Amino acid sequence: MITNKEKPLTPNLLAIKRLSHEISEAKVTRLILIHGGGSFGHPLAKKYALSEGYREKSQLIGFSKTRQAMAALNKLVVDALMRQNIAAVGLQPSACIVTSSGRISCFEKQPLKNMLDAGLLPVLYGDVVCDFDLGFTILSGDQLAAFLAMQLGAKQIILGIDLNGLYTSDPKSGPPARLIRHITLHELGKMQHEIGEAKATDVTRGMLGKVSAVTPAVERRIPVFIVNAAKSDNIYKALKGEKVTGTTIVKG
Repeated sequence: MITNKEKPLTPNLLAIKRLSHEISEAKVTRLILIHGGGSFGHPLAKKYALSEGYREKSQLIGFSKTRQAMAALNKLVVDALMRQNIAAVGLQPSACIVTSSGRISCFEKQPLKNMLDAGLLPVLYGDVVCDFDLGFTILSGDQLAAFLAMQLGAKQIILGIDLNGLYTSDPKSGPPARLIRHITLHELGKMQHEIGEAKATDVTRGMLGKVSAVTPAVERRIPVFIVNAAKSDNIYKALKGEKVTGTTIVKG
């Protein structure tokens, strides 16, 4: 969404600018923004097999390169938000989170809570992080979103993707697909095999990975709304609670 996934280290500056404007216009208080890695993080993470954990010394430079790439993308996002007069602050996940077998185990949340209380907009992202069992691994922005929503008692999670929501099959290929506007976790469990994997390089497993990552939050009765962030004003409307095409996932 905010990068060109087909070209490594290529930001989509127009999308970043537009989305920053929509966030500014929505004027939502106590908001946390989390972005993915796109062509900045995923190709490097795949090249060095970072999601599989520490296996050999040659991966260490991959850790550094991925860390730097994500910091660079985060700066572009934060700069765009600041140009919209938003007091945004980039927050590095690998500096405050440690995982165990890929799941968040330790999280120092006080700085984040203080930022929210002060009226700042924390901007986090998918990152390469240290892991108690694996040495290091990839933490997806989607898992991070679900974790923070549960920790901080969020009212909802909004996932911005490049589709109108969940479909009965891959809408970009194969048979005609039907948009699912509302679905429970029970219904979702029956059809997960129909949700397509991403064709572009994505070490967090595309749409299936997103749905799986946010499921724990839904189980805690935090609804997830999936909306097409590639369409103008959709994020603005979703933040404002206005009617917009998308998929709502609830516990049931």
